Amino acid sequence: MDLAHFTPGSGRLAPRAALRSDAPSLVLDGMWRFRLSPAADVPEDFADPDHDDSAWDELPVPSHWPLHGHGAPAYTNVSYPFPIDPPHVPTENPTGDYRRAFDLPEGWSGGRLRLEGVESYARVWLNGHELGFTTGSRLPAEFDAGPYLRPGRNVLAVRVHQWSAASYLEDQDMWWLPGIFRDVTLTRSTADVFVRASYDAGTGRGTLSFDGPGRLSVPELGVDGLEPGTPVTVDVEPWSAETPRLYDAVVACPEETVRLRVGFRTVAIQDGVLLANGRPLLLKGVNRHEFHPEHGRTVPYETMRQDILLMKRHNVNAVRTSHYPPHPAFLDLCDELGLWVVDECDLETHGFGQVGWRANPTDDPRWEEALLDRMRRMVERDKNHPSIIMWSLGNEAGVGRNLAVMAGWTRERDPSRPIHYEGDWSCANADVYSRMYAGHAEVEAIGRGTEDPLPDPELDARRRAMPFMQCEYAHAMGLGPGGLAEYQELFERYPRLAGGFVWEWIDHGLVHPEHGYAYGGDYGEPVHDGNFVIDGLVFPDRTPSPGLLDLKKVFEPVRFAFDEGVVRVRNAYGFRDLAHLEFVATVEAEGEQVARFALDVPAEGGEVKLPAAPPGEGERWLTVRAVLARDEPWAEAGHEVAWGQTRLSPAVPAALSRAGAGEGAAADGVVREPTTGEFTVRGPAAGEYIVGGGRFDARGRLVRLFGFDVDGPRLELWRAPTDNDRYGGLVAAWRATGLHRLTHRVDEVTTGDAGTGLAVRTRVAPAATDLGLRVTYRWDADGDGLVLTVEVEPEGGWTGPIPRLGVVMALPGELGDVTWFGRGPGEAYPDTGMAARVGRWSASVDAMQTPYVRPQENGHRAEVRWATLTGPGGRGVRVSGDPVFGLTARRWSTADLERARHRPDLVPGDRVHVNLDRAQQGVGTASCGPGTLPAYELRAEPAAFRLRFDPA
Repeated sequence: MDLAHFTPGSGRLAPRAALRSDAPSLVLDGMWRFRLSPAADVPEDFADPDHDDSAWDELPVPSHWPLHGHGAPAYTNVSYPFPIDPPHVPTENPTGDYRRAFDLPEGWSGGRLRLEGVESYARVWLNGHELGFTTGSRLPAEFDAGPYLRPGRNVLAVRVHQWSAASYLEDQDMWWLPGIFRDVTLTRSTADVFVRASYDAGTGRGTLSFDGPGRLSVPELGVDGLEPGTPVTVDVEPWSAETPRLYDAVVACPEETVRLRVGFRTVAIQDGVLLANGRPLLLKGVNRHEFHPEHGRTVPYETMRQDILLMKRHNVNAVRTSHYPPHPAFLDLCDELGLWVVDECDLETHGFGQVGWRANPTDDPRWEEALLDRMRRMVERDKNHPSIIMWSLGNEAGVGRNLAVMAGWTRERDPSRPIHYEGDWSCANADVYSRMYAGHAEVEAIGRGTEDPLPDPELDARRRAMPFMQCEYAHAMGLGPGGLAEYQELFERYPRLAGGFVWEWIDHGLVHPEHGYAYGGDYGEPVHDGNFVIDGLVFPDRTPSPGLLDLKKVFEPVRFAFDEGVVRVRNAYGFRDLAHLEFVATVEAEGEQVARFALDVPAEGGEVKLPAAPPGEGERWLTVRAVLARDEPWAEAGHEVAWGQTRLSPAVPAALSRAGAGEGAAADGVVREPTTGEFTVRGPAAGEYIVGGGRFDARGRLVRLFGFDVDGPRLELWRAPTDNDRYGGLVAAWRATGLHRLTHRVDEVTTGDAGTGLAVRTRVAPAATDLGLRVTYRWDADGDGLVLTVEVEPEGGWTGPIPRLGVVMALPGELGDVTWFGRGPGEAYPDTGMAARVGRWSASVDAMQTPYVRPQENGHRAEVRWATLTGPGGRGVRVSGDPVFGLTARRWSTADLERARHRPDLVPGDRVHVNLDRAQQGVGTASCGPGTLPAYELRAEPAAFRLRFDPA
């Protein structure tokens, strides 16, 4: 069989809408007989209905055969895993033969065989008769089965080739996973209906019409027997992602009745602003691949629903179906639960960019039919969904003549939706200006209309009249992404900016017996892109990452601003008021709740007077929360939608005294309680120093604290590199400087006046460079505690940022319970952690780890006032800041964390490694996109910070 041809299929019926019909249907999913061959040139005798397949394996349909022990998955982002020589494919072409015997129900006549999705090339036989072939993996194909059906036993045979000419059109950033991965159905439905339901915001009325056979009725609207092509205007409630109002419609056709749900809405572009129902539309979106850690792109319905519920609960209002149309059930759920959708064609030729876009199918007329075929099949299948507000021509497919063909057909077929395509920045065939990973400064320039002009004045003027959308931004790979809040501020400031879609929804980690979750290279692929497929807002098991929690905060539809005695509540919804929410305020002192009261907030928002908080001591914070007043389809009453916080009393510099009350402070700011003989420094006659509850060796290193064996603290500049550090180039610069292999030289150990303290002067520096840091550790006894002052003075020509500045120490492993007063409950870094609020939190050391699929820096708790690490019986160590510090506690060292490639590589040790940071470098989104913003960069500069240690 020659697979190197451009024709997208043969024997297929015309594409039509996905509809719910009362026509008889027979689901052919289930266990099929299966045989895998290493090449395509296998005899076709298996299609004979009497072929003996008793020695074959069984394989569930839908599924991918590499996930069931037949071959192995492979991951690439850009690179094709075969030579770029279109339309040719390798001889070594895994080929799966499928057979399914089924009994035809009595009285059945006629029918269509419908394949919802097969990767990448399928030939189909029924009872030995070839029906045809199809390509376009993520799109349905129908064949006329009627002439070849017979009473009783029937045999369906399908041959699937992993590679075909069509594979050149499917170079999406995901696992290569062949097989029949969506449903297979025999149906007697033939109807095709196109319902058009627009909304006029000026009149509050909707206009309804349809194309197709039969007559349309919408009982709730009093529409009965509407004829095709005859519009009717009715009073309706509009559909939006916030208020997804649907009306049940029935189309009575001559041979069947089809049902669909109609939503009235209008999408338009006016004065460079994207509008829905006459109002500016701000997309708070995510890119979503179809993925399940065990089933690949065969995603169960309940998992689809879970995805949308998670999105809604995290204030996501839009999805781009990157980079292909999803299972049609997902779009039904978007209609029902409310998400704006950019539906993307199953087209990407990214790998041609590696050869200068030579022979790119997008610009080759021989591929025109195949590209147009994919666009037609998507539009025809999905045209009735109110959630779909744009059609996308595809992704990263370069520039070429075939895009104009696709766009021209689509505009003629459906002028009601704008067209999107990012790969051509001239926007010659698009209606919106779309970019990926534009930095904050460029996004602001576009919002202001001052971006760099195009060479063609006519195209430039056309593009400047378009709304701008970031179809991908804020690459959610590993720790991060940073910069979310700054992007959102720009989107909300400039009307031209229609928001965008964070990359991406889920980590594509496949369940693996050794690695926990596998990524590129874990199956021995000779060409792969490593863990670049692990770049989601949820982990493979769909646990929200800290990045998703931050995104929820950034996307909040309610905003709070505090002033003396009042809170200003702003409605940031686009299509509803605040009447569905309740507002609750709490006051906490040192993280303990001391008051709680409800707030009466007008439906339109506004300024609300706050009740007087009860008097008391300690650092006090007011938190206002907006929660659902009643159940919504996507969350129960009480679900938190938004929150805001303000400090009512100033922070207490808790490091200065045991009580943190600040009494008795000396002129230098250090609290000194009456000193007794037990606080004097002894040594070094016995080879050690003793300062209060601390024991130091002759070199001034703390080795015992309050009866616990310890190691440190000493200066730490390194962190286990994040994905953004690695892909953005920071790690290479840090390693070149030697920050991962610092040496520590002790120059002097001295005792203070009257033997009341200890000063350890050191030089910390990497080998092979003259860069260094003069570091002085000053220890003072204070009551039962120890105060540590760390002074840092850089030497040499330091350039560029450094990973962190702080101290690290090791405590006994028994101190595995942590309570802290600061931001939490999750991790936070300088440009992340918007979801972390000030409070009192508790967790085990184990629970403080963020389980990134590829281990990296994680778990940092920010702005900690004090923290206790305790073991059995509550005995342990308390650390306080002056006024705050960053806390990380792990059962492995930074070096252990850096060496790990998968979660199981991290083996807990017998120590708890504690980082107490003055500062860390920001995170950014440089794995794909801009690096850390200058405001969040950490430089080697003179610094001093203090910490207090007390027995807990």
